[in-house]
Amino acid sequence: MKAMLFILLVFTTPFTVWSQDCNYTLSGQVTDYHSKLPLVNATIQIVGQPFSATTDLDGKFEISNLCAGMYQLEISHPECNTILVQRRIDRSIFIELKMEHHLEELDEVQVVGEVLNKKTNTALEESVKLATLEAYSSGSLGDALKEIGGVSSLNTGANIVKPVIHGLNGSRVLILNDGVRMQDMEWGDEHAPNIDINSVGAVSVIKGAAALQYGGDAIGGVVVMEQARIPAKDTLYGRTFLNGVSNGRGGSASSELTRAFGEGWFVKGQGSYKRLGDHEAPDYILSNTGVQEIGGTLQFGKHQFAWGWDVRYSYFNSEIAILRASHIGNVDDLIRSINNGQPEIIRPFTYDLQNPRQEVTHHLGKAKFYRRFEGLGKLNVQYDFQNNRRFEFDVRRGELDDRASLDLELTTHTLTTDFKWDAKERFDLHFGLLGRYQENFANPATGVRRLIPDYDKYDFGSFLVGEFRVNDAWLLEAGLRYDFNRIDAQKFYRTTRWEERGYDTEFQDLVVEDLGTQLLVNPVLNYHNFSSTIGAKYGFNGSLLRFNYALAQRAPNPAELFSDGLHHSAARIELGDLRIDSETSHKFIASWQKDFAHWGFTLEPFVNWVQDFILLEPTGVEFTIRGAFPVWEYRQTNARLLGVDVSAYSNWSTRWRSQHGFSLVKGNDTENDIALINIPSGNFRNSVTFSKPEWNDFEVSLESQYVLRQNEVPDNITVFSPEQQEEVLLEINTAPDAYHLLGLQSKMGFQLGETTKLTTSLRINNLLDTSFREYLNRQRFFADDLGRNIILQLKLNY
Repeated sequence: MKAMLFILLVFTTPFTVWSQDCNYTLSGQVTDYHSKLPLVNATIQIVGQPFSATTDLDGKFEISNLCAGMYQLEISHPECNTILVQRRIDRSIFIELKMEHHLEELDEVQVVGEVLNKKTNTALEESVKLATLEAYSSGSLGDALKEIGGVSSLNTGANIVKPVIHGLNGSRVLILNDGVRMQDMEWGDEHAPNIDINSVGAVSVIKGAAALQYGGDAIGGVVVMEQARIPAKDTLYGRTFLNGVSNGRGGSASSELTRAFGEGWFVKGQGSYKRLGDHEAPDYILSNTGVQEIGGTLQFGKHQFAWGWDVRYSYFNSEIAILRASHIGNVDDLIRSINNGQPEIIRPFTYDLQNPRQEVTHHLGKAKFYRRFEGLGKLNVQYDFQNNRRFEFDVRRGELDDRASLDLELTTHTLTTDFKWDAKERFDLHFGLLGRYQENFANPATGVRRLIPDYDKYDFGSFLVGEFRVNDAWLLEAGLRYDFNRIDAQKFYRTTRWEERGYDTEFQDLVVEDLGTQLLVNPVLNYHNFSSTIGAKYGFNGSLLRFNYALAQRAPNPAELFSDGLHHSAARIELGDLRIDSETSHKFIASWQKDFAHWGFTLEPFVNWVQDFILLEPTGVEFTIRGAFPVWEYRQTNARLLGVDVSAYSNWSTRWRSQHGFSLVKGNDTENDIALINIPSGNFRNSVTFSKPEWNDFEVSLESQYVLRQNEVPDNITVFSPEQQEEVLLEINTAPDAYHLLGLQSKMGFQLGETTKLTTSLRINNLLDTSFREYLNRQRFFADDLGRNIILQLKLNY
């Protein structure tokens, strides 16, 4: 019986297979998702089968002699992201396949943590490499950005670092954090960006206001920070940093974990902590210069090609001590502090954060939705919320020492929407709208006069940017933007100050209430600003030429308008001016980039004419019940900034490479033919690197930085010395000498498993423990800059 069944099976099986119908045909057409145009030379491969086809001029293909069953199709194109599609074949069918045919979108998907998609194609834009961001895990955003040519920093000690782009900083430099424009009182010289550098996946810097989609007031430039791309697959990964820092005798820790799912769902969390004690100059302790920072982010959402959404919340708190020697009690102490060679106060090392100090807490929430429309483009809608609370503590007597001298709370709500039309192969059009409401509350319970008043601020903006690819060599770009700003403030002025500034004749209609010794006024100020840009890019024979002109207008910020009193954290009296109007910038930028087989260079000259340029400069000394402080006043003038950035690289061999850079900015007050204050010194940067991947990815670099003396500065001022009973020269504008610093860094990697890698790195800043003072460090008046700093980092990727 068993033998009969076996014989029957043997004879019937071949006939069963032979009778299977394999005459089905799969045909279809491959088109671009955006323009709906056919894609030529796309390849359709049936995975695991010897069947394939290539699309013709109409984007069509045909595969014959298919049997019934489930098939997986792999569709690829030289300029598209490969896609996989499943189809069941039980008859002859025709299918339509759509592919993403935009290279910038492809770059976004393929490269995690790197910014390859340009924000503007004709202006100067550079990216900070992910490895550089990781190397500065224990530092700040401003420190990392200085690795880019043309970018320097305005410092208040080592912990407060503000980016300076082509000689401009503060409100002239926009900082975008994951699509959110930071609103953290950036107008203060000692107000650092409230950003944890460990929460950033990629950073790019746009030098100038050419990227109108971010704002028309970026006269200096734009810093764009983005999150690392999250793959659309089922995965779990993360990274952890541990940093030990010798100068400050502390360190930092940061950890990040991402969980992604195949259908686009994801959740991501990150947290960090930093603690440092007093920093040290080569010859003494910089008393009261410690810092403590805590940061955290949580993000979740669903990202698919056609649509998606995400929600993000971040928290950042920093408590920063201010050099004790920078706060003085009388005019003679001020003269000695600025004119002497070392701090008036030097104490033993401590981790205590004593007054003067500042404490800032920043909350950021964001919700975003996007939708792609076939044959049209992509729509984005975003709402974000920010709350920034700033306390500044001065050296005060008795129980007042624990009460903040400045207590500001800034709350911002922003709604934006934009649409990018990219249905044409050579032409893109980008349009957007912005609405923002901001409220500032200055707590009167500080016991001292409020520096910045209560105000409500309303912003509305719209932009239109177009890009046309003439051919493979030429690309043109142009754009327009309009911004409306309204500030509605409630401010108390001392009657004497009101009359001293001449406001009693120009702004008497603003007075709401006369209280005798002081006046309550209600300024309502409106600003209408227009910005535009036009540029071109041309590539030929390994060279790339760019040219861009940008017209930008910036409304004055609240500090420039309303400052009136002692800025405790800055240890100076600041006076704004209600007459200040918008700045207007005309900036021309060009660049020439040339790459050869083993070396290359980039030359980037620029000139920026700014009408009604707003600057803050020292004008004298004023006596208060707290002591004598320098008076800094805001004023407007016409200015010209002229500069050049040069960079070059050379790959000498497979083991050795070098990088070189030079940056120079010249700033001039053209109305008075004098130098502008706080213009960066010219500087050279050079490095030589040796690498040998066979030695566990070993790499070591020696870095050199030579900073020239800034010889073009405003004149010093004279003040009356009660001790000497005569006028004395106060060298408040004198620039320090040139200096040369060496640095060393090395790293190695160790594979701990299939998905786990440990990277160790050692970085030594100011290798020779050189004494120096940086012109753009506001504490140069009172002490030397940092001495040698050894940073040991352990990075674990898993």
